Amino acid sequence: MGIIVSEKTRAKLETRHRVKYEEVMQCFTNLAGKLLRDTREEHRSDPPTNWFIAETDYGRKLKVVFILRGGDVHIRTAYEPNEDELRIYRKYGAKSA
Repeated sequence: MGIIVSEKTRAKLETRHRVKYEEVMQCFTNLAGKLLRDTREEHRSDPPTNWFIAETDYGRKLKVVFILRGGDVHIRTAYEPNEDELRIYRKYGAKSA
C-alpha cells in the first residue's frame, strides 16, 4: 500500500493550505481514531472519499481526505479542520477510552 499525492494536489496543499507532504505522512503515522466516510452528496465519489483528523509530530491538527484505489491511498486534500469538522470527528471518529 502506497500513499500517493499527485503533483497538482501537492501544489494545492503547499500553496493553498500551507501543508507539507511530510505533515500528511505524520498524520497517518499518528492516527489514533477511526476513518470516516464523506457521505455528503456533493462529495460522493467512486471509490468513496474517506477522512480523518490527526496531529503532526509538532501538534498541528490536520483533516486528511483521501480515496482508496487499487490498494493505494490517493490524497485529495489536507488542511486545518474547522470547529464543525473537529466536533464531528470527536463524536464519530475518536476512539473511546
